[in-house]
Amino acid sequence: MKIGIIGCGTISSAYFEGARKTDILEIKACADLRMEAAQAQAERYNCEACTVDQLLADDEIELVVNLTIPRAHVDVGLQVLEAGKHVYSEKPLGVDTESGKKLIETAAEKGLQVGCAPDTFLGAGIQTSRQVLDSGKIGRPIAGTAFMCGHGPEGWHPNPAFFYDIGGGPMLDMGPYYVTALVNILGPVKRVAAITTNAFDERIATSEALNGLRIPVKITTHLTGTLEFQNGAIITMIMSFDMWRHSLPCIEIYGETGSMTVPDPNGFGGPVNVCPAGGDWEEQEIPFPNNARMIGAIDMASAIRSGRTHRANGALAYHVLEVMCAFDKSSETDEHVVIESTTERPDPVPLGLQEWEID
Repeated sequence: MKIGIIGCGTISSAYFEGARKTDILEIKACADLRMEAAQAQAERYNCEACTVDQLLADDEIELVVNLTIPRAHVDVGLQVLEAGKHVYSEKPLGVDTESGKKLIETAAEKGLQVGCAPDTFLGAGIQTSRQVLDSGKIGRPIAGTAFMCGHGPEGWHPNPAFFYDIGGGPMLDMGPYYVTALVNILGPVKRVAAITTNAFDERIATSEALNGLRIPVKITTHLTGTLEFQNGAIITMIMSFDMWRHSLPCIEIYGETGSMTVPDPNGFGGPVNVCPAGGDWEEQEIPFPNNARMIGAIDMASAIRSGRTHRANGALAYHVLEVMCAFDKSSETDEHVVIESTTERPDPVPLGLQEWEID
């Protein structure tokens, strides 16, 4: 399948590299508002550099990978759909549920598919965690924790301002990895109760290029809450850019007969540990390939060809978006927020595949 990439910033190199690992995809062209950025990636990865309009007018391109900034995800996605092409977007699907729903509905009307990062849940770590749960090793899942805590990206990122603008913040930036991993393991979320805040009205960049730049904070930067899943499991979550240091785990699941540690969902690998009732932690065998970014788009192209449902699909991404947006909504209304959408757990990755193989 011939594809195009819109958005040639820092993250695009990971997608270009991933496409090199498979014969399912061929990157025909890339585009960016900064033509010099598109030309640099086109030269490096042997494809065409063009404008967005030129890319969308190319009839040979069937799928577009949208790597623009979060606030542009839906607008660019709608342009792609209007051009009659499938779209796979960087996370999050959108910056609010209304725009995210519009993207999903437009695709359905046109008979096109929407895919969305993260695809890290297709990697070895999260797939093994799901296999452990499904095997019954820790029994019925009762509770769990999910923590992503730090002090924000302004100390190292070359362009940190958008992290503190609408569409940024720890929840919409990092939450997709955590919520998607949990939904893949546990299934859909039923309701959310949360309190959110921000500790600083502005941030000061300390990277070499932008040292001293004052960044206004327009979003909540510390979110804590509880997710009740449809299967009854209750997960305590903190997403924060307001913590200098901590010793919290990424994700842990506590079941009737044991506990499980789940690896960082922002990566593709392990380890996964299980502690049976009355026992000690035991590291689990990892029977799946690691893979890397672009595997979600590879799976999407393969699924379109075969007629199956791709795993990093629009329904999953919209459900995750609604869950993430529910944190601020719950805090503002002092109420539980019932999640209106639902989604199926994506099909597990089959055993026996090599890296970059998908079925």
